[in-house]
Amino acid sequence: MKQMNNNTVLICDDEPDILSALKIYLESEGMAVVEASNGKEALDIMKKMETGVIQLILLDVMMPVMDGIVAMTEIRRFSNVPIILLTAKSEDADKIMGLTIGADDYVTKPFNPVELIARVKSVLRRYTMLGSLDGNVSEKKGTYTAGGIELRDKEKEVFLDGEKVSLTPLEYDILKFLMEHKNEVLSPKEIYSGVWNDYVGGAESTVAVHIRHLREKLEYDSQEPRYIKAVWGHGYKLEG
Repeated sequence: MKQMNNNTVLICDDEPDILSALKIYLESEGMAVVEASNGKEALDIMKKMETGVIQLILLDVMMPVMDGIVAMTEIRRFSNVPIILLTAKSEDADKIMGLTIGADDYVTKPFNPVELIARVKSVLRRYTMLGSLDGNVSEKKGTYTAGGIELRDKEKEVFLDGEKVSLTPLEYDILKFLMEHKNEVLSPKEIYSGVWNDYVGGAESTVAVHIRHLREKLEYDSQEPRYIKAVWGHGYKLEG
């Protein structure tokens, strides 16, 4: 029997069979599970829970009462807890929208249990390393700078021209990876592999969405970026 790892995951889906399967998969990995059957229930649970109790949300997109996109938008008003969307293959637009407004990753239904658990562990690993909202952080690994951008790894903080910038754990990891390879051209596949520690089809579009989100936060003009630049046909590079 696996040891409990103290991670608590909120799972939200309107299909009882999927909820049951998710619970079995996660509990077999030693995780605690909280269940919701629609977005409003998930939102209410997050509002009632103390900060840091829930470390991850698995959130279906298409649900009655309140869908996953609306629920995630509301949750993002007060929490940066990692969110993985559960989407159908036909919901490509929802995947892109979800990544744009705050999802950390997505899993397509019907999902492979091995892939699902791998993605859950990957996101939880990033969240644990960055420290949850209670302020716990990992040990110092250095300070990175690129022009007016400063990343302080001890505090897990990012500053732009002296002003603090709020990033999600995934955005932080992507920026740190780019800063560790400053002035190097990195392909979307290299970025995805370096940050997610694996590679799946469609990773290019996932990386592109997160790069766009980073630019919106770190560039004064995201259409003419100073720092995170595209090298057409090859990938991206962070200039300092």
